[in-house]
Amino acid sequence: MSLNIETLNPQELAALIKRANSRRKVLAKRKPAAQTKAAVAKVLKASGWTFEELYGKAGGSAAAAAPKKARKAAKGRSTGKVPPKYRNPANEKDTWTGRGRQPRWVAAEIANGRKLEDLLIK
Repeated sequence: MSLNIETLNPQELAALIKRANSRRKVLAKRKPAAQTKAAVAKVLKASGWTFEELYGKAGGSAAAAAPKKARKAAKGRSTGKVPPKYRNPANEKDTWTGRGRQPRWVAAEIANGRKLEDLLIK
């Protein structure tokens, strides 16, 4: 979170300082993370459990522990060739599959009053 304190008026700045001081007090009351981790490890050891058995591997969930199938990257993924659906009446070589952005010739034909159905390959 980025906050430009130069733009705050005196009341907003005082409120911010008050909130920051109360947050600092809350954080000061906390035990250090290393001390808390040691206490949790001690309780787990006494009960015969490990952290991984209860919660899965560190940084993941228990469901994430199951092996995952390799997945193809979405970028560059090929969905196969698709036959063209539309043909340019002015130039028979210009075709369009109907996927992706409309070619300029399709947009020009539609702007001239033709319907997309008129350009279908029969």
